[in-house]
Amino acid sequence: MPSSTASLSEHGAGWLPAAFNNGHAYRDRVGPADLAAGSVSAFYAGRYGHSSAEVWLQRLGAGEIFRNGQQLWADGPLAAGDRLVWHRPPWQEAAVPVLPSPLFDNGDLVVFNKPSGLPVMPAGGFLEHTLLRQIERQGESSAREGCGGIPRPVHRLGRFTSGLLLCARSATSRAWLSALLREATTVAPSQGPCRKAYRALLHSPGPASPLQALALGGSLEITTPIGRRPHARLGSLWSAAPGEPAALPASSRLTLLERQPAGLLVEVVIASGRPHQIRIHTAAIGAPLQGDPLYAPGGRARTDALPGEGGYCLHAHRLALPMPDGDLLSLEAPLPQELRGAMDR
Repeated sequence: MPSSTASLSEHGAGWLPAAFNNGHAYRDRVGPADLAAGSVSAFYAGRYGHSSAEVWLQRLGAGEIFRNGQQLWADGPLAAGDRLVWHRPPWQEAAVPVLPSPLFDNGDLVVFNKPSGLPVMPAGGFLEHTLLRQIERQGESSAREGCGGIPRPVHRLGRFTSGLLLCARSATSRAWLSALLREATTVAPSQGPCRKAYRALLHSPGPASPLQALALGGSLEITTPIGRRPHARLGSLWSAAPGEPAALPASSRLTLLERQPAGLLVEVVIASGRPHQIRIHTAAIGAPLQGDPLYAPGGRARTDALPGEGGYCLHAHRLALPMPDGDLLSLEAPLPQELRGAMDR
């Protein structure tokens, strides 16, 4: 099969400074099961657990909440079918890297080398300072100049995961790529429909970790199931879940590249695409990602951290993608300095 290779160069980029957004309207509809809450403040405290009922009472007193188009100034009972809108006031979003221009673009498929620290989608206090919003601004400018539609992300990378991010302009291509990227857990990682390779820097493993006996260049398979488990701040969160019936199968192959004084430099090839899979799998074998405050050895999430926190060392380095015409597109995003081993220097 023919192969075309695109080597993606690093592009210097600035930063979007911390800035206030324009706020956001959160819309909810009260269903029959919600009536047990009894009041508007209790409904919101149950729906959005980041704030207590007392905080929601304060928001009601500030006139931030509307019910069926009417502004509320005090708490009150609920009725099935009520339409509630919380008009969250503007808040300051943290500074994030500027997204460089597309590094690969064939008119439909667009690939970015995402900087570490940039969220892909709105979440975790980010609304405007996201990769999606920056793509939309670039796309709106391009569309005005007659350069085609706005590319949309096909998948996500964690906020601090850098590297290859696939987007597409057409809905048909996004659906095809999404299906292609979905896991094939019955297929070995090197034999699947596409191959995704990451570079990561791990903490030195504990004495019981299988990494202790792994030779340089050696590989091991990690198949710890991943499922949602209780989390004090979020309600539930993806975590290692061995032995749990509802857990999802997951498969990663880890190859040891270097033993460094501070830890291990590894390549990870994944066959499945579970949320936070590499973070969970490396932690599950006793060697969490360096800079990751969330996943502890064993693969369980700490209760005092959130997924978007930290500065973990993970990079989406290579992707082999079969194209509809039978060609094989090979993409590579250059390694950030902290993830370059002796072989790369």
